[in-house]
Amino acid sequence: MSNAVGKLRLAKSQLERVQMAWDPPDWADLSHYGFHALENAVDAACLHLGIPVERTHPARQVAAERLHQTHGFDDVSELLHDLNETRKSESYGDVQAPELDAEETVTEIETFVEAVQALIGT
Repeated sequence: MSNAVGKLRLAKSQLERVQMAWDPPDWADLSHYGFHALENAVDAACLHLGIPVERTHPARQVAAERLHQTHGFDDVSELLHDLNETRKSESYGDVQAPELDAEETVTEIETFVEAVQALIGT
């Protein structure tokens, strides 16, 4: 999927799964779908703005920082990192998960996806 609208649609679908997983927190689903929703939202914003971004987790963190610095988006680069670590912890069990608050995490993801939606205008 290489267009901004498609990436945003995917992010919104993943956000729905995040919203179902937060109360009570199911960190396996919340971290998995939250991480991918944010990555897809970053991709959508970058595609829409013509910002090149590699298809790697670290590159998307850098892109998120750039969106924050140059376009006023909330900085979700640290949340991307934390969700990826939590996702790996839940999947493999050998990675220490950072301390995250489920409600705060969901709110940050929702806010970012909504900001990208406002940018794209869908």
